[in-house]
Amino acid sequence: MNVMNNDVMIHPKALVETDDIGEGTRVWAFAHVMAGAKIGKHCNIGDHSFVETGAVIGDQCTIKNGTMIWEGVTLGEGVFVGPNVLFTNDLIPRSPRLPDARTRYAEKKNWLVPTKIERGVAIGAGAVILAGITIGEYAMVAAGAVVTKSVPPHRLVIGFGARVSGFVCRCGHSLQFHAKSAICKKCKTRYSSTKEGIRASVSRKS
Repeated sequence: MNVMNNDVMIHPKALVETDDIGEGTRVWAFAHVMAGAKIGKHCNIGDHSFVETGAVIGDQCTIKNGTMIWEGVTLGEGVFVGPNVLFTNDLIPRSPRLPDARTRYAEKKNWLVPTKIERGVAIGAGAVILAGITIGEYAMVAAGAVVTKSVPPHRLVIGFGARVSGFVCRCGHSLQFHAKSAICKKCKTRYSSTKEGIRASVSRKS
């Protein structure tokens, strides 16, 4: 293994062109991280993943094998991205080499649509995330889902169009709301449903 000065581990068969990598991060074989990408501290970038120039990955993220993270995608702290997840950054893509498309692709503002994945989100294997959405804190995207619109915090979304199917705790277990309140059966964190969204209150031990 190749180890940089700040304890970054880069596998000899990975291609890493950026210097903007936080301490303790690991990049495994056949991953490609382009110059201009930003990766935080204590991340894990799996085999055959691709991180494009302009992508931002926060601290403590896990990127499993075969994931594609393009320019304009920002991952917050502690995001889990399962294997073969596909992000996008253009809602009406064309080949920039077509004469009719060259004007559009001459400037990024004409086509680049940012996507934001907030703290603690988990995205299941094989999910597709369309450009221009925000997935809120601790939301969970089921394996194989196609997410076409923004997801509020703590929601579980499934299927094509990623419809809301329930609520999830910070620890990842399901929540059942009664009279606008819920207690996680696993970690005992309390939640309330307010006009501003789902809010966690004081945790307690069982």
